[in-house]
Amino acid sequence: MALNPNEDTEFNEALRKHGILPPRPPTPRTPSPPPSPTIEEKYANYSAAQLRELAAEAPDDETERILELLRRRRLQEARKVEMARFGRVYPISREDYTREVTEASQVNEEGDEQQKGTGVVVFLYKDGIPHSDRAMQHIQILAQRHPHTKFVSIVGDKCIPNLPDARLPMLIIYRKGEVLNQLVSWGADRERKIEELEAVLILAGAIIPQQRPPPGSEADSDNDGSDLEDDLGDDSSSRMRSAATSTNAKAPKNIRGKKDDSDSDFEFDL
Repeated sequence: MALNPNEDTEFNEALRKHGILPPRPPTPRTPSPPPSPTIEEKYANYSAAQLRELAAEAPDDETERILELLRRRRLQEARKVEMARFGRVYPISREDYTREVTEASQVNEEGDEQQKGTGVVVFLYKDGIPHSDRAMQHIQILAQRHPHTKFVSIVGDKCIPNLPDARLPMLIIYRKGEVLNQLVSWGADRERKIEELEAVLILAGAIIPQQRPPPGSEADSDNDGSDLEDDLGDDSSSRMRSAATSTNAKAPKNIRGKKDDSDSDFEFDL
């Protein structure tokens, strides 16, 4: 009978102790299950009317309270979209890039005395890549949440020829015609939360958080989303701080490809 060195037997174990058989390879670790989605992520695409119905049928008071606060945030975001310049993700082609990205990032918002330009986030993706699909969902939510920042999307190899799928999704951040930062393979190392991506975009300068009106002012009294920030703020703030220190955001690189830039694998001039 032939000896099977991979069998877990006392005889094989004795042979391993004497160096006759090589040590058994380590048992592969069982991957950790993905974290459960938060209520906000679970109902991210629900309308205010749908959230009202869910709140009315909530199994407990705490769930009802959170759903109601989410509903009020959704109403606030809808009003922001009506008033702001953007508020959604704009699909573009390579031919649109200069106009919709580089030139758009140079436009100052009305009333901007500091002439900060416009934050533009370019999202390069490919359908069917799980972490790319998840990042697209987060981008769509952030586009609604921050309508003063322009979000555009383009299929990766339609923007940069021969771009490997392993580098997707990629985010390129512009303001005032310059590349501020780029993120490569976002979410490939581990499952990322929307708060992490939001924190990175704020730190990179793509998103400038809007100032809240002074307490007690007329604008403040009409701020239906403030309760959500106040009631969930401690948790959100801690996640934001954690995200800011654990991201894979990299230092800015010149993606247009200088001749002496050996770290740039892909050169394009759009």
